[in-house]
Amino acid sequence: MAIPDHARTNFNTLLRAAGDGNLALMECQDTATGDRRYVICAVGRDGGDYVFTPFGHLADGNPYDAYLPPDPDDPSGFLPRNGGGQ
Repeated sequence: MAIPDHARTNFNTLLRAAGDGNLALMECQDTATGDRRYVICAVGRDGGDYVFTPFGHLADGNPYDAYLPPDPDDPSGFLPRNGGGQ
């Protein structure tokens, strides 16, 4: 499964921000659910102001329960829930 260009670009931006020490973890509220989220942000400057660009939030609970990894035998599929976690 190919990773889209926009995701690869965002990941590279995060790597640069991390290398420069310009990452922040910010507590935010999810607009859809109202839940608290801990959001990974790149930090930039706009004149004298700080600009926080959100890239994603940390998984609640066990991240192995939240995501299914790609299936190495099927480039367009994912491993089943009972076969891919720890």
